[in-house]
Amino acid sequence: ELSPPQPLPTPARLAERPTPAAVRVLRRVVAGGLSRDAFGLGSSDWTAPSRSSRPERDKVPFENGLGGLTAEGEYEIRVRGDRLPPAPWANVVANPRGGFVVTERGAGFTWAENSHFLRLTPWHNDPVSDPIGDAVYLRDEVSREVWCPTPAPVRNDRPYTVRHGTGTSSFSHEHDGLATTLTLGLAEHEAVKLSLLRIVNLQRRPRRLTLTAYAEWTLGALREHTQHQVQTSFDPALGAILARNHFDPQFGGHVAFCALSEPVAGHTGDRREFLGRNGTVEAPVALHATLSGTTGAGLDPCAALRCALELRPGETRELVVILGAVENEEAARRAIAEYRDLERAKAALRLNARRWAERLSVISVRTPEPSFDAMVNRWTLYQALACRMWARSATYQSSGAYGFRDQLQDVMAFVYAEPGIAREHILRAAARQFVEGDVQHWWHPQSGRGVRTRFSDDLAWLPYVVDHYVRTTGDASVLDQMVPFLAMRPLEPHEHEVYDAPEISHEVGSVYDHCVRALRKACTSGPHGLPLIGGGDWNDGMNRVGVEGRGESVWLAWFLTATLRAFAEHAVTRGDPAAAEFRTRADAYVAAVEEQAWDGEWYRRAYFDDGTPLGSSESDECRIDSIAQSWSVISGAGAPERQAQAMRSLEEHLVEEDARLLLLLTPPFDETKHDPGYIKGYLPGVRENGAQYTHAALWAVLATALRGDGDRAFQLFQMINPLSHSRTPAEVAAYKVEPYVVAADVYTAEGQLGRGGWTWYTGSASWMYRVGLEGILGFRKRGSTLAIEPRVPAGWAEFTIEYRYGGSVYAIVVQRPQAVGGGTAEIVLDGAVLDGPMIPLVDDGARHQVVVRPAPTP
Repeated sequence: ELSPPQPLPTPARLAERPTPAAVRVLRRVVAGGLSRDAFGLGSSDWTAPSRSSRPERDKVPFENGLGGLTAEGEYEIRVRGDRLPPAPWANVVANPRGGFVVTERGAGFTWAENSHFLRLTPWHNDPVSDPIGDAVYLRDEVSREVWCPTPAPVRNDRPYTVRHGTGTSSFSHEHDGLATTLTLGLAEHEAVKLSLLRIVNLQRRPRRLTLTAYAEWTLGALREHTQHQVQTSFDPALGAILARNHFDPQFGGHVAFCALSEPVAGHTGDRREFLGRNGTVEAPVALHATLSGTTGAGLDPCAALRCALELRPGETRELVVILGAVENEEAARRAIAEYRDLERAKAALRLNARRWAERLSVISVRTPEPSFDAMVNRWTLYQALACRMWARSATYQSSGAYGFRDQLQDVMAFVYAEPGIAREHILRAAARQFVEGDVQHWWHPQSGRGVRTRFSDDLAWLPYVVDHYVRTTGDASVLDQMVPFLAMRPLEPHEHEVYDAPEISHEVGSVYDHCVRALRKACTSGPHGLPLIGGGDWNDGMNRVGVEGRGESVWLAWFLTATLRAFAEHAVTRGDPAAAEFRTRADAYVAAVEEQAWDGEWYRRAYFDDGTPLGSSESDECRIDSIAQSWSVISGAGAPERQAQAMRSLEEHLVEEDARLLLLLTPPFDETKHDPGYIKGYLPGVRENGAQYTHAALWAVLATALRGDGDRAFQLFQMINPLSHSRTPAEVAAYKVEPYVVAADVYTAEGQLGRGGWTWYTGSASWMYRVGLEGILGFRKRGSTLAIEPRVPAGWAEFTIEYRYGGSVYAIVVQRPQAVGGGTAEIVLDGAVLDGPMIPLVDDGARHQVVVRPAPTP
């Protein structure tokens, strides 16, 4: 996972790099749970509301007492009084230019261009109190009562219905005869957040209200650093507050803005005036006072805009609040003029919703298990694209950076619905390769600044992903695309990483050349004939296993073998003699693993610099690691009988059936004398250190499927499926985090068994999508052909896949799927039986009927 350094020493961050004193404190905190329950902000005895206290509503699937999925696939959450989820249940809404995070309480934070360096409102990194960054307040001008259409910052005892969807979240509430629905969305191509408020007067008397929209400006990374640099102004013609931070080296020319679609009756850019001295967003003093109109420099900056609303009996009113930032004042004026027009704002929200619906309906599956369908059809792909690819930010982490291996793996899931995004990122990643062949571990796209490291696997993900893209899409032209290299001083012998801004080299090569250079740089050899682990491999936390330059990685041998053999085929196509070189190297790695890394019942994980094995029955901690076992299968390189034994050992030692967890390694690092790296700094049973690390768990599911055990593969998939961890109030209380998106890890720590770790910002989402669609349902596209090779439970009578290929639709029914694997199927296309296992794909605008069924007995 991508982990650029974060500056705020909150408990959540201390848990990642704890000092000994912090460990002692955090052990006590973790024992009680870092959640709202532990701080008195939620109910520790979580039970479903009684029928009398529950708002009238239709039953939703996967009901757990707090919410469930709607018929449209959105996740509905019901909030009332202090009854909140145990942790923030968030949505991440983003496009390539900006976005926002929103939780069940209300607005989280908003950004433009880069979610780390141009935060429009603060990212608080506080999953306990979950502060808001902007809000909408309503005040009754007769009673003077103040409330909000969201549960925060001003919450009352009436119920709120929150819906998180793809590209939108909404809040419905009824208070004192007024029904409100606040819908939050984003313009499709700009960093402009649109908050559409609909108010219905349910009473037989007229109502006079004032609405105040409020936002706390950051315009940088941390509000504490930028608040005295922000300069605000009010444009009366636009009815907007503009904000700039001229001191920012990257985004000093950008203009942020907040505006209303209604005439502005008052405003201020002074946060102290709005909140009052030592005031809070829960009770701003300015809601009961006239706004002064103060703006300028040297203030504690905010945007507060007020308008008056009158509603006749039964009348419905709509208005929009816009919050965004663009590259200059001219663009800001254009954006404000466009989106403060109510109908244009509504059209923009509809357009964005339609675009997400189109994207997520390219492939639609229907199986006997609705929770499987919900994740594959909607949430995993949305999580991967909106959060991981575009936002690169969420509740628990906000980096704004691309990770070399991270987003490359993510785009492997986009080759069906958004192949252009996958291609674009392949070129982006190739451009972050140094002339020597290594790459930036992570980088910020606007400045190019990032870290050069000694991680051993990053660079090899480029050819691995390029191979997947070319095979799946048939677009081999990407191999000939010319991309420059980077130039920067190499690391000194004592340096493990350097953060800097490299130069663009004059040397240019094709993507194919970049891949070849990456493979040659990656193919090292240590004392056991295995590749050197360097400063860490896929598991960043094992950064001291090979700190002296002699440690080796068994997993990396499997990964390089798979990549070398796959890419050798592209070399053959191009007549490049490197094909023989790649195959010879792959064979040597396989021989070394089988001779040096077989432990008797499973494969070892690595070797320390001194030659001590890691992931061995002889190890005091981390005796077995899952990825050395799963990749013996995924690579196709392990000896068949050893693959089988390795996977049996994985099941025996790493699968906890009762807790429904699949661990990365066991036992966790804690007191071992060998220092594996910062992984040991995590509490035992947290993140990579002995928890379920979902990314690796899904590799184990994929390996199980590839071995043909559809029943077990599906069981393991469902163990990981977040919807299966929040089926009841008791499970909600234990798991705590969102049921509809994938968590990076699930704890096994003492007192926290089954508690979800950070969510949204994890590469597990794209792998869950691929493992479900490709690994279990067997959807395998190769250029303009398609094969269906399912590994599903024996009890399934059939499942369907609808695939939109250009303007055509292929409606595929797989009958008795457990009997059609291994190329034994009979395939009927539009009434004609095909010769062979491949379905030809033609973009002719027609709807094609496909039946995949067991071949008739001769």
